[in-house]
Amino acid sequence: MRILLVEDELEMAGALSAALLRHDMVVDHVTTIAHAMQAARGELHDAIVLDRHLPGGDGLTLLATWRANGLSTPVIVLSASGELDDRLSGLDGGADDYLAKPFAVEELVARLRAVLRRPAALQAEVLKVGTLHFESAHREARVGATPLDLPRRELLVLEALMRRRGRTVLRDALEEAVYGFDDAIQSNALDTHVSRLRRKLDEAGCDVEIHTIRGVGYLLRQRP
Repeated sequence: MRILLVEDELEMAGALSAALLRHDMVVDHVTTIAHAMQAARGELHDAIVLDRHLPGGDGLTLLATWRANGLSTPVIVLSASGELDDRLSGLDGGADDYLAKPFAVEELVARLRAVLRRPAALQAEVLKVGTLHFESAHREARVGATPLDLPRRELLVLEALMRRRGRTVLRDALEEAVYGFDDAIQSNALDTHVSRLRRKLDEAGCDVEIHTIRGVGYLLRQRP
């Protein structure tokens, strides 16, 4: 899952980013309304965490612009004020959830999972291709009843390929699913993740294979 974090307090942003990464989420962090507008334009993200008080304006004004432009991505608003009127203005303004500071990072993670479980936000609770299963809510993959022990980036590669099963996924699209804006990407990093993932699927006796479409990307499908 890919999260856009709009937060100008760098210490808090660092703590939130680290926590979300531990829960297999790719985090793109921006600090201003202008950068947030640009980052959300491509609708790359599964959810947005938006601080209400930002340099240059109110996060709710930005949220209203997003909704007016048709952005349907779930948004959780963060604010230093938890008064009822503030919460209502946030929810009425297009937020899917509202969280007052200070809060436990674990609560934000739980709320993100909740909005991502909603039908509009989550394409499928359980993705299935042959004997391969991926549970989006719990971030778990298995072959039949056997769990797959996959590190975060391999899990993200698998999820992206399973969501587009039977279709070629371009390298650029896979890298967007696996890496954040600020991540340094080595030229062969994606190929390494795919190679390790392919080997683990084979070792587990999976009836799904990952094809390399040379110079284009990858394709996941069930073996005939």
